[in-house]
Amino acid sequence: MTPPEDSPLRILHIFRAPVGGLFRYVQDVARGQIARGHQVGILCDSTTGGVRAAAAFADLEPSLALGVHRIPITRNPGPADLKAIAFVRRLVREQRPDIIHGHGSKGGLLARFPAFFDRNWPACVYTSHGGSFHFLTNSPRDCLYRGVESLMALKTDMFLMESAYIEQRIQENIGPLRQPVRVVHHGVTPPEFKPVPLGPDPYDLLYIGEMRALKGVDILLEALASLKREGKRVRALLVGTGPDEEAFHALALKNGLLPDVTFDQPQPIRQALGRARIIVIPSRGESLSYVALESAAAAMPMIATGVGGIPEIFGRYADRLIPPSDVPALAGAISGMLAKTEDQRRAEAAEVQALVRTGFSYDGMVDGGLAAYRTALVHRAG
Repeated sequence: MTPPEDSPLRILHIFRAPVGGLFRYVQDVARGQIARGHQVGILCDSTTGGVRAAAAFADLEPSLALGVHRIPITRNPGPADLKAIAFVRRLVREQRPDIIHGHGSKGGLLARFPAFFDRNWPACVYTSHGGSFHFLTNSPRDCLYRGVESLMALKTDMFLMESAYIEQRIQENIGPLRQPVRVVHHGVTPPEFKPVPLGPDPYDLLYIGEMRALKGVDILLEALASLKREGKRVRALLVGTGPDEEAFHALALKNGLLPDVTFDQPQPIRQALGRARIIVIPSRGESLSYVALESAAAAMPMIATGVGGIPEIFGRYADRLIPPSDVPALAGAISGMLAKTEDQRRAEAAEVQALVRTGFSYDGMVDGGLAAYRTALVHRAG
């Protein structure tokens, strides 16, 4: 039975790793849903996230009526998925949610797979956050992922997309979709539009994010090496951890970039923004980058690649973006941005900030998602 239109919902969010923009998104929408009178729970991996995730859950858990549930969830497919699926089935029987919202490829699998065996399974909403759709080629692995996504689509009651780019990628790879589809952009809160004061002895550049090849950190290091060979010294701060961290350290050492390039541990983005004049996002692929969104909201001068949903953030200023995996283009953009005055950089950043203020609101994200849930419930009942 579909709950009445104005009744509170019981919502269970499922995802893998409590890190990065995906985790930020779940926390934000969970708080918004709770503030609007809904009961919310979270299920995610217990082996990732570290002390920052533990602190976030300690703050959020008292308001989660359906609780926080953490179990081992692996990134790649394997036998451990069977245990995770069994846990999800038990949890759903106990908590009886109206909506299961799966985030990312693995979260989407855990949220939807049991629906093949349970006719009374709750309505399933899926947000990919890029996931399998970043780079789907004709390789055997990617063909497998495409097949799994196509199969899971059969048990999806709503594709809730974070960007028009991801909607296009999904439609191209497993579409045309016959299920309801909504694009609801991520949103930022009003305090995030406050300017970040520049600290003492700032770096020229800041990178903040996961240390993995997808994020283009190697391209950034190669661009810095190219500028150094031209006699241009650029000081850069790289903040984050990830699977390719050691390789990036080695690349920086190989190119003689130390100590002008400093690696630092994860920290709140606004704290990091105050440590540099310009933020650089050299990514090879994104869904809708929270780093770009938060930086734009703070009117931070930014160099970014035109991948994923980043052009949607920049809107009519998308011609400022550069192609991915292009060392000369990135080196040129860095050199050009550093040649501008601080006032020129801040004026350009303020133009993008104005677009974000009108098009990426926090309330719009929460309310748009809840409206999509109601549509999913109608689809499930039908």
